Amino acid sequence: MNYIDLFAGAGGLSEGFKKVGFNPIAHVEADKAACYTLKTRLAYHYLNENNQIDIYNQYLKGDITRAELYSFIPQMLLNSVINESIGAETNESIFKKIDCIKENLKIDLIVGGPPCQAYSTMGRGALKHKKKDVRKQLYIEYGKFLLRYKPNMFVFENVPGLKTSDNGRHYKTIKEYFKLIGYRIDELLLNSWDFGVIQDRKRLILIGRKDSLDFSPIEFGNLHHKWDRDDIFDDLPSLQAGQGSRWCSYKTSTNEYLKNTSIRDATDFTTLHISRPHNERDLNIYKLAIAKLQNGVRLKNSDIPLEERTQNNIDDFLDRFKVVGKKPHTMIAHIAKDGHHFIHPNMEQLRSISIREAARIQSFPDNFYFEGIKEFQNRSAAFRQIGNAVPPLMAEIIANKIKKVLDGD
Repeated sequence: MNYIDLFAGAGGLSEGFKKVGFNPIAHVEADKAACYTLKTRLAYHYLNENNQIDIYNQYLKGDITRAELYSFIPQMLLNSVINESIGAETNESIFKKIDCIKENLKIDLIVGGPPCQAYSTMGRGALKHKKKDVRKQLYIEYGKFLLRYKPNMFVFENVPGLKTSDNGRHYKTIKEYFKLIGYRIDELLLNSWDFGVIQDRKRLILIGRKDSLDFSPIEFGNLHHKWDRDDIFDDLPSLQAGQGSRWCSYKTSTNEYLKNTSIRDATDFTTLHISRPHNERDLNIYKLAIAKLQNGVRLKNSDIPLEERTQNNIDDFLDRFKVVGKKPHTMIAHIAKDGHHFIHPNMEQLRSISIREAARIQSFPDNFYFEGIKEFQNRSAAFRQIGNAVPPLMAEIIANKIKKVLDGD
């Protein structure tokens, strides 16, 4: 079954669909760094399927360059990553590229979700000065791809805040629009924790089906599990602030969770276990935050001594300095700017979490490599891509359900 991934980001949603057998025809993404990540992941899948995974591992260890890695990959496959913004001015160009790639293949499914910042309750404060946010109209551009390729189904992912944007009027308009162009909608409010992801992350998933398909309700049961933060952190080497390297060996053997979810495979190393540097004042606040959580209390901005305080406003964003708990809170793209909202829980490692720890919270496999525009400058880009992503483990379970519907099961 063939699909197109719109607003693809780093490819978290696509990773889940690929894993259950869907064939990606194209990924469309505006962010150049994320497009390199998508190409590198395509390289992984191609080399793995052709028994050449050693080449990919050479790249992960820095023994060959990105250009050398891509030289082993068919150009048509690399061209399936389309680095363009979706919109009225660019859609025709994107259509031509997709048509060239797909030739006579039918598109069975479109997946993806427009940028969520315009709908996020966290982001609304920063955007309240905007009279009109064009990102709120991107569902119309999404619909143009549905109209052109006429897939039997689509998956539209976004934040729960979409339902209350503009007092609910915007969400009502979106559902009416999809109905107008021939799709019935399943509306699902899901939490990635219930899919085995070690993160409390609520997301709104709209699943559209052509009127001609059976419309039995799509439902997901909760996966009750015993796992927590320590199961995704404890096998990684200890780091101090500013430490880390492109690749490193594991500290301990794998565990049941990492093995069952395929986050960790038979490879004896991982990548991007890199922590950002911090100044002494921030580290003092981190100590206070960790100590409070060890006593079962969260640090509030008003608890920070005046001489250590980094902002005068103690009324908004009260939990700016937040330690990752046993049930990690929602990963967000702001982690690309600073790590204050994702402090490592171990006092002896006094720092914010590493790129790899963030990726594991989002359930990305350890062999998933996040790129920057420049090959060796990827820390901020990696954090941003991880924060914006759909957890692949959650995507895989959704993909399995979609596959059964398309198969008529």
